[in-house]
Amino acid sequence: MRLTVIAAGRLRAGPERTLVDDYLTRADKAGRGVGLHPVTETEIEPKGADARARTEALLAAAPEGARLVALDERGRAMASDAFAAKLADWRDGGARDAAFLIGEADGLDAIARQRADLVLAFGPQTWPHRLARVMLAEQLYRAVAILAGSPYHRGA
Repeated sequence: MRLTVIAAGRLRAGPERTLVDDYLTRADKAGRGVGLHPVTETEIEPKGADARARTEALLAAAPEGARLVALDERGRAMASDAFAAKLADWRDGGARDAAFLIGEADGLDAIARQRADLVLAFGPQTWPHRLARVMLAEQLYRAVAILAGSPYHRGA
């Protein structure tokens, strides 16, 4: 199953960009052995005056038929092993793609939450969208590591 992070805006060179690139590269390499490959990122500059138009641009970037995951502070917080199990269930159920949507600073419009197969939160706090992207990239790598039986999950 292909994994695609679809994020509004572009991360400039800096610590967040370095971390996202590192974790997605790790996830991509390790994911080959567990059927979660490739792991990619798509950055888009949503055009539109309102949140709905910007969210629609993110949804349009998702592969057709993809399982959609909307990152939203109102979503469900999941333990890393439960997140890994969800990805494995989708993969084993025949899903070809999973797309992870990260909105701009103001988040995603309700249409993303309505269409999503999973609305995911990284706890009750509000996180800057740049850090949410880093955290998602790390959790994708961690999920792959869990499914591969790697010691990364236990040691990090």
